[in-house]
Amino acid sequence: MPATPAWPPKSAPRLFVPGPLAEGAAVAIEGPQAHYLAKVMRVAEGDAVVLCDDQTGEWTARVASVNKRDVTLVPETRSRPREGVPDFTLCAALLKRQHFDLVLEKATELGVRRIQPVITRRCVADKLNAERAHAILIEAAEQCARTALPELAEPVKLEALLRDWPGERALFFADEEGGDPAATTFAAHSGPAALLVGPEGGFDDAERTAIRSLPPAHAISLGPRILRGETASIAAISLWMAIAGDWK
Repeated sequence: MPATPAWPPKSAPRLFVPGPLAEGAAVAIEGPQAHYLAKVMRVAEGDAVVLCDDQTGEWTARVASVNKRDVTLVPETRSRPREGVPDFTLCAALLKRQHFDLVLEKATELGVRRIQPVITRRCVADKLNAERAHAILIEAAEQCARTALPELAEPVKLEALLRDWPGERALFFADEEGGDPAATTFAAHSGPAALLVGPEGGFDDAERTAIRSLPPAHAISLGPRILRGETASIAAISLWMAIAGDWK
């Protein structure tokens, strides 16, 4: 006899939707998501769609109806609870749009809990389109099957970030002028942590002095080469996840 097809199939679309989701409670999908389901994925009544709500976890839903302007889905089974996420915050200086888009995307894929955009003296940008940034986070989470979205904070000036820094959270400062080896430093500190990465032009001397004077701050080195801001974020997050995060 032929094997029973997997349910839901691996090709089933994944969407983040407002929650909370519940068994049997119909969900009306409208706008771009409805267009994606109906016109791009061409779902039909009875097809499977995987839903996440950033609250209750991941659900398998069936398509109840496909109309011109909306698609109705009915959650049937919760397949996974919302994932536990390491208490790790990325404090990334704003970069040119395409570079910061990459930071948002890869930080989401790598499992960061919170993203704090930072404005420094050498930033080429001082604003962030929150709606667009949130859409990038959702798309990245859907692509890598996350069940939790990272929190995206409003941009803050470096001075304010340091002034209000909680003393119990380690701040790993990616200093292009050198510091202790990142792997060794990550392994020596447990508990809530954050990574601070600078802009294209780096931190100026006054900013570097202010960061280093913060008691929870630890200057780290990411190797012998000068890395771009987006590369430094990706490399350091990966290393922290492997040593102190949920890759262990």
